[in-house]
Amino acid sequence: MTSTEPELITIIEGPTPEFQPTPQRWLQSIYEGPEDLSTALCQMRTMTGPAILERCQNAWSEGRKVKLDFPDRMRMRQQVDVLAMRLQEEEAGIMLLLWVALPVDMNEEEAYDEDDDGFHLP
Repeated sequence: MTSTEPELITIIEGPTPEFQPTPQRWLQSIYEGPEDLSTALCQMRTMTGPAILERCQNAWSEGRKVKLDFPDRMRMRQQVDVLAMRLQEEEAGIMLLLWVALPVDMNEEEAYDEDDDGFHLP
């Protein structure tokens, strides 16, 4: 019997991830559900990128969700669905690019930080 538990990509240390608006409209077609969600891009460095990618591909092939688990600015744990991911090699190491589903009811005017051009969950 297979598990229905989501696969987690957990951020243990560091700041709250920055979620950047994404203009790719094809992402909306990947995720359909009862909630209104918008898509955003989150980028982070990782030392275990290939292992994370393999775990997520296995979860998706089993029909399980993949979620990004992270601390918000108040250090409370939050989770968002990962819609797609990609690894990118850079001079500083491997960069993990995650396209995630964010709740639309989030007040974008308050959540949008003009200084760093990204969205933050409250």
